[in-house]
Amino acid sequence: MDELPLTETTAAPARDLSGRAGFDTNFLGPAVPIPVLAGVETVLLPYTHFSVLMRLDKRLAAVTALGIDGDKLMDLDRSGIQWRLDPRLAEDQQTGERVYARNDIDRGHLVRRASAVWGDTRAEAAQANEDTFHYTNAAPQAAKFNQGLDLWLGMESYLLDNAADHGRRLIVFTGPIFSELDPVYRGVDIPLQFFKVAAFLHDGNLAATGYIVDQTPQLGELPDIQRPGVTGDAPPLGPFRTFQVPIRDIASLTDLDLEQLVDVDRMPTASALPTARADSTWRRLHSHEDLDLDLGPAWNNGRDDG
Repeated sequence: MDELPLTETTAAPARDLSGRAGFDTNFLGPAVPIPVLAGVETVLLPYTHFSVLMRLDKRLAAVTALGIDGDKLMDLDRSGIQWRLDPRLAEDQQTGERVYARNDIDRGHLVRRASAVWGDTRAEAAQANEDTFHYTNAAPQAAKFNQGLDLWLGMESYLLDNAADHGRRLIVFTGPIFSELDPVYRGVDIPLQFFKVAAFLHDGNLAATGYIVDQTPQLGELPDIQRPGVTGDAPPLGPFRTFQVPIRDIASLTDLDLEQLVDVDRMPTASALPTARADSTWRRLHSHEDLDLDLGPAWNNGRDDG
């Protein structure tokens, strides 16, 4: 394993983040607060259009909260933008360049860059673009995993185009799912799974859906990271498999308070089987057409799970 200096000398200079409004709880109209994590020391950091709830014990986000205005999205590139530490936290409270240097680990955006880049002006969108490049908005992801998630990355655009009304607005909560199986690399836990919960208005009513994706097999290909599990075999989820899941399962796996969104989960099996064992009702997604959402006849496509 590389021996790297503990200082973050390769990080870009810190920027002034004063005046950032962060995630708007009333973005959809009805209040949708950022999920809280009881019993763990956290710090809430506001940025442009999103906020990050940092877990200080993990030096990574517990959850990110983003409001997306689909009618104001802009196409700005990322050229010249460098990753940087957040000056509002001490260096040892966030995961910086030391974890990502000289290996096949990517800085995986939790708040999707393209989804945050919107605004009434180009300057507002540009500020959001740069804000997504703080290490507080990153999680260690195997390069193949981070670069091959077309389905996962496109989920927000698909829901904006097909499910959300109220001006094509969408709230997205994203974060790691920490577990005892997570390998430790350069002093940082590498999450094996990530979640996404989308909330939106459909026919004027609050609705939500949940998703989980897994990177375990890709981590096993990295020489400095021990593959999880006693035998070294990949878990049943396999590579690049995305699942639609009951939001209650995400709440159980993360300990985040998602009760409001559990109650409006539009995955039919979530309400039909309220006491089902976690992961027993997960629906594998091969494409967006596999989504099973109780949003009217057009959504009931009759596809099989698996």
